[in-house]
Amino acid sequence: MSEQPQVIRREDYTAPAFLIETVELVFDLDREATIVASRLSLVANPERGTGAGDMVSLDGEDMKLLSLKVDGVALPADAYEVDTTGLRFKAPSERFVVEIETRISPVNNTRLEGLYVSQSAYCTQCEAEGFRRITYFMDRPDVMATYRVTINAPRESCPVLLSNGNLVSSTDLEDGRHQAVWDDPFPKPCYLFALVAGDLACVEDSFKTMSGRDVALRIFVEHGNEDRCDYAMDSLKRAMKWDEDVYGLEYDLDLFNIVAVSDFNMGAMENKSLNVFNAKYILAKSDTATDTDYELIESIVAHEYFHNWSGNRVTCRDWFQLSLKEGLTVFRDQEFSSDQRSRPVQRINDVQRLRAGQFPEDGGPLAHPVRPDSYIEINNFYTATVYQKGAEVIRMMHTLLGAEGYRKGIDLYFERHDGQAVTCDDFVRAMEDANGVNFDQFRLWYSQAGTPNLVWEGNYDADKKVFCLTIEQKTEPTPGQTLKSDLQMPVKIGLLARDGRELHAQTIDLTQAKQDFLFEDIAEQPVVSFNRDFSAPVNVGTTPSHDDLAFLMGNDTDAFNRWEAGQKYASDLLIAAVRAYDKSGDADAALGNVDAFCDALRATLTNDDLDKAFRAQAMILPGEAMLAEQLRPADPEAIYQVRQALRQKVAIALQDEFEAAYRHNASNDAYSPDATSAGQRALRAVALSYLAATGEGVFIDLALAQYRTADNMTDRMAALTVLNNQDHPGREEALADFESRFANDTVVIDKWFSLQAMSSRTDTLEQIKKLMEHPAFTMRNPNKVRALVGTFAMANQRNFHAADGRGYAFYADRLMELDNLNPQVAARLAAPLGKWRKFDEDRASKMKAELKRILAKENLSRDLYEIASKSIAD
Repeated sequence: MSEQPQVIRREDYTAPAFLIETVELVFDLDREATIVASRLSLVANPERGTGAGDMVSLDGEDMKLLSLKVDGVALPADAYEVDTTGLRFKAPSERFVVEIETRISPVNNTRLEGLYVSQSAYCTQCEAEGFRRITYFMDRPDVMATYRVTINAPRESCPVLLSNGNLVSSTDLEDGRHQAVWDDPFPKPCYLFALVAGDLACVEDSFKTMSGRDVALRIFVEHGNEDRCDYAMDSLKRAMKWDEDVYGLEYDLDLFNIVAVSDFNMGAMENKSLNVFNAKYILAKSDTATDTDYELIESIVAHEYFHNWSGNRVTCRDWFQLSLKEGLTVFRDQEFSSDQRSRPVQRINDVQRLRAGQFPEDGGPLAHPVRPDSYIEINNFYTATVYQKGAEVIRMMHTLLGAEGYRKGIDLYFERHDGQAVTCDDFVRAMEDANGVNFDQFRLWYSQAGTPNLVWEGNYDADKKVFCLTIEQKTEPTPGQTLKSDLQMPVKIGLLARDGRELHAQTIDLTQAKQDFLFEDIAEQPVVSFNRDFSAPVNVGTTPSHDDLAFLMGNDTDAFNRWEAGQKYASDLLIAAVRAYDKSGDADAALGNVDAFCDALRATLTNDDLDKAFRAQAMILPGEAMLAEQLRPADPEAIYQVRQALRQKVAIALQDEFEAAYRHNASNDAYSPDATSAGQRALRAVALSYLAATGEGVFIDLALAQYRTADNMTDRMAALTVLNNQDHPGREEALADFESRFANDTVVIDKWFSLQAMSSRTDTLEQIKKLMEHPAFTMRNPNKVRALVGTFAMANQRNFHAADGRGYAFYADRLMELDNLNPQVAARLAAPLGKWRKFDEDRASKMKAELKRILAKENLSRDLYEIASKSIAD
């Protein structure tokens, strides 16, 4: 970069000098040159004591200023300043009107921030700071105004004209153009502004609120996709009902619109009454979407709807408070999904995402608190820490206060702050005041980075029948935070008798570095079930004996810890084997005898009292990336070989049981995305995967036969996933068939890209390079980049970390190429190169060299600069 980018610090926050009360926008849409006219009613902020003569600063990027008027008078050139960051002039009085006209080019907006073109439609993305690419404005969340938006566009190419709020009028204009006027009565920050215009199909439904109002529900999609909206619509209606039932929150307008677009930087956006979605999280039918796709659609539709209150009606004062809306809303959508499906499986999925994304973030160079202290580019802080760990912080409050106390706190929060931009402290204060508690220590979760490590020890006094549990907590230093304080956290404990009876269950409140907890009237030496339901987001350093882990796998009354015991057992075997493999090079010998582990898995697999979705999860071994996090240095090839060897040993030992599971879970019924049916398919898919792992050709043939006859995408992808890693002619046949079958489906073809990027075959990188020339691939589309390039680095440990460094060099080239098009996506994909500390000296030096090469790039964006510079720092 030519100059060091500016660091924004939370401690430097000041309220805006002026506020904007009303916003009137007029868009004359044109792909090459859209004209935007804005009329802003400004008033001095009494909190700042500003007025006439004080400087008005409006943010603005990548636009042409055409005219500027203040109180109806055009300002002369020497009365204002304009540059690449914004517009500045002196206020004429305490209250005044600013009129601005700008020109922007949506078709050339490859950043996909502000107003851009997706396929044939115009679309906006304004969070976090995209509105400044539309017009000059105070682009900050604590400036809230009401909006009236007029859209003018050609009727033929843009019959649909949408914005926030209510449609006020629709009028035909001259020259084949028409106009729509939208009015949003609720004050909002500009990041929630949205506009969509294009030739889109509409699917309609309605919802009656608890007060009896009818809300019109509409989903807009590209023509031909109307039959793939049913599940998204059903998910929306269930989310609306759930929010009424669980939180007492009712939707506040008479219209709710969703638009699905192909080009989108994120998953979806909660713009007030006009949610814009990445199409992959809306479109679904049985032959194009897997069960996982249906689950994600359900979750993300709910998430964005829940933002109507936790994010829109009450928003964040500044971007350091991002978790105020995101952590809370993730917790809300997790609970919604738990109520719709298997609660234990949902919790397992949530924790897996946390461990895969947030724990490495907390333990690496990009570690930051849930409420960050500084940033260079705010888009880089839409992180697993802000979202997933933020949700865990809310969950801990729920656990500490109980469901009733949590609801009292939420009710007070919305009552106090409706229509306001507030802070994380305001949220915690509402919880405290509603329940008469003090959360001073608990607040440290918002300000302290790093994952706490807990170590526990149990001592039983048979004479007194007292069990003493000693717990120690410690959080390692993170960048910028060398000293760590003790945290308050709820730890759920279960004490089990050897016959499976539960002797005692309790949620303990851990607050000290080392703390003893006494449990009386414990009749015998118990087996400890620790941190049930993952009640605190921590690493647990104590690993019970293999006998105790096998016992917990079969007897724990907490389903999450039943699964957790299996993961710990498998991890213990695999980590020991990787260390032995480094010396022997023989994965089978390194593993040794694993009969006891296989017996424990067999007991779970054949237990018909357990949910099938849970049994499927319990059969899956810890992933390669998860194992790499526990080894220093990590050897990706050794991890791969040892994990494959254990899979084969399990597959051979349980072959009869897997064959029975595969047969018994076949279904002739029509596809249904319900949780029970999905669990059945999941167990069958795991069984097929293990059968193929035996190495017997008959099971590879079975996978090919399933691919050929599958009547739904879940079964088809399960078979193709098995074939994907094989040196078998059926692999090429199935991949070619999939490509031909879905060549014109931009959402489904991404599955084809991702699958090949994940292949463990040694020719994978060469295949990826060829796929980049495929007609369906483009670096301009974030979904395509994430599917092919991102998947390679994030989900293919063996090939990305190949010892020759080719994977690193390829990836760095792609990041730099992408940085020229879409810096936000480039930065979000850069994290894998920053994990060099986890690997051997040779790999580490190669990864650092690629980071240095990125930092030397001419015109490097501040987005990618921030991630690369922090990642390389020692």
